Amino acid sequence: MSTGKPLPHDSAPLHVTGQARYVDDLPTPRNTLHLCFGLSSIARGRITTMDLAAVRTAPGVVTVLTADDLPFANDVSPSIHDEPLLSDGSVHYVGQPLFLVVAHSHLDARRAARAARIEYAEETPILTVEDALAAKSYFEGGPVTWARGDVDAALASASHSVEGRVEMGGQEHFYLEGQAALALPGEDGDMVVHSSTQHPTEIQHKVAEALGVSMHNVRVETRRMGGGFGGKESQGNALAVACAVAARATGRACKMRYDRDDDMMITGKRHDFRIEYRAGFDDTGRLTGVEFRHYTRAGWAQDLTLPVADRAMLHADNAYFLPAARIESHRLRTNTQSATAFRGFGGPQGMVGIERVMDHIAHVLGRDPLSVRQVNYYDAARPTGPGTGRRFSADHSPSPAKARSATPYGMEVTDFILHEMTEALASRADYAARRQAVADWNAANETIKRGIALTPVKFGISFTLTHLNQAGALVHVYQDGSIHLNHGGTEMGQGLNQKVAQVAAHAFGVNLDTVRITATDTQKVPNTSATAASSGSDLNGMAVQNACEKIKARIAEHLAATHQATPESVRFTQGRVHVGQADMSFAEAAQSAYFGRVSLSATGFYKTPDITWDRARGQGRPFFYFAHGAAVTEVAVDTLTGENRILRTDILHDAGASLNPALDIGQIEGGYVQGAGWLTMEELVWDDAGRLRTHAPSTYKIPATSDTPPVFNVELWDQPNPAATIYRSKAVGEPPFMLGISALMALSDAVAACGPAYPALDAPATPERLLAAIERVRR
Repeated sequence: MSTGKPLPHDSAPLHVTGQARYVDDLPTPRNTLHLCFGLSSIARGRITTMDLAAVRTAPGVVTVLTADDLPFANDVSPSIHDEPLLSDGSVHYVGQPLFLVVAHSHLDARRAARAARIEYAEETPILTVEDALAAKSYFEGGPVTWARGDVDAALASASHSVEGRVEMGGQEHFYLEGQAALALPGEDGDMVVHSSTQHPTEIQHKVAEALGVSMHNVRVETRRMGGGFGGKESQGNALAVACAVAARATGRACKMRYDRDDDMMITGKRHDFRIEYRAGFDDTGRLTGVEFRHYTRAGWAQDLTLPVADRAMLHADNAYFLPAARIESHRLRTNTQSATAFRGFGGPQGMVGIERVMDHIAHVLGRDPLSVRQVNYYDAARPTGPGTGRRFSADHSPSPAKARSATPYGMEVTDFILHEMTEALASRADYAARRQAVADWNAANETIKRGIALTPVKFGISFTLTHLNQAGALVHVYQDGSIHLNHGGTEMGQGLNQKVAQVAAHAFGVNLDTVRITATDTQKVPNTSATAASSGSDLNGMAVQNACEKIKARIAEHLAATHQATPESVRFTQGRVHVGQADMSFAEAAQSAYFGRVSLSATGFYKTPDITWDRARGQGRPFFYFAHGAAVTEVAVDTLTGENRILRTDILHDAGASLNPALDIGQIEGGYVQGAGWLTMEELVWDDAGRLRTHAPSTYKIPATSDTPPVFNVELWDQPNPAATIYRSKAVGEPPFMLGISALMALSDAVAACGPAYPALDAPATPERLLAAIERVRR
């Protein structure tokens, strides 16, 4: 049995020895050219003069392209064609590509790009939430509102109420491998593109559009990425299109990679959010009604803002039943980098809003925040079907008996397991005793304050854009019994290929070393969805299983016919195939089928079932299932400097029947640290002219090894997924990110020990913000 084993990442030896090949490591043809964008220096305006004479005559330059030189579509948008590859004369943010330098070397191209003389007619940029609201600068023309129940009446009649706001900054992806692409021109208009992308089919589509050819003329290959986190879902389009257009114009291979500064200046970040809230509740802290108003700076182009903002609304409940709720979302267009996908895809922002509400309620009532969270949890899951455990109901309308199990968007939560998970984690982490110890410490220590928090996660798994919930695969069994497969997912370090290989090995009953996965290739598996929304293993694992089962059935039918048995009696296990009285190796079975002229190749396909979503109404079942988790974080804060440290973290996370516990635990650890980093230290700063000032490792701080908790306990909640996923596993890419919210809530708890007022701590909770919050509390 190959699934469920804690096996190492398939490329781990290559990673640690430096032999793993990324786009920038690929051998290039002789005379390959190198590209660099010339970037705008203002945030908003129009180009009045663009003198590129010095650029064209700079050493090593072959050609310079502007928007007028592009043969077909000047667009790299993943959504509404509002994102030109090169400026059409208008400028929308500092760092926008204006022209493209094609030179003999990367350094030649970069040096030449700086020689341009550009004059602008500047306009006042829209940079802040207030600027955008005043200018009515919206995507979709205005705010989007989803509601359930009479919120105003619920708030008016509540025994207690709170209101406030919380702000959270954006986040730079900071993948170790920067954006990169290589385009190789072929005959008859063909183009091969190697791209560091989470979405090969989108690259194929945008390149074909830019070249004026059909998608079958473009082949995109992605072997691996050195990290993605959502930053390579749409942001790689510009490099791939630029390389392809230049390759077509010059007839030579073209390569492009961003310098780290350029990468941070050009590409989008996590959407920053401001959330205003009002909540009514009773003496126990149980909510009677809540109102949220989300404001997000989306940047200059739409990109993926609409589904990101939607998912923030969909996760405004997190793990809590909201009897009456109104969620209003403002998607604001600003003259900054176009915000884009990032791990959690809006879900973390929505969850921070409701977690702030729970924390605020607990402070007002003087109760343990955990007790307030627990009293607001959804009802526990209920068995609804024989044989397969719990499963979702197709009925989206809550009955009276299910009144506390329906989300604000009308989906029944029938797999909720956080009641028992929370109790188990609180016991394992000794939460009650440690909370008392924190209180005792704070009473005895004036300067160093401690805080502790336990926060849950309930994260929906599926693309909210229904048609993306599909995947394909191609599996070959060779006559020597070796197996080769491709699928539509991309490997970015998360171990997707290892998990999918384990699925194939399990399906055929062979050892893992029998299976080989090669690069994701649009000519082998077409119409791929992005490897995003935590769906990689769910979708591609099922597609591969589907292909494997087809081949197994053919082999079984052949062997049954030759051994006077039934196909159903043929068993594949431990590298052997048993049929009737015969016992043979899998290789012998494959060779027998080959000699019997049986096809040993199959495509596989999977589409997620039971997904229904009406975005306009904000109603339906957008998720196939939920993944759960909980984290306890304990922190210490120096009240004189604001310096702080995570002392200990305990996590219990739900990965279903894990396909690979070692990989899943690694994802959980990394997700927590990245989430805590977003909320405690990673700060993006723009100046009043719209220039990003934190555009390099010297000015943008990500968590280092020393920032991880010295005591870091991670366990898996080992229960099969009640939903019919691949071997009953659960997605584990994005959900652990939200476990980092416990770090922010623990810091708030520490600050609350400094005085009677509520801290109202914003994120990232840098030392400066912590000091300001401490001062407010003490006043």
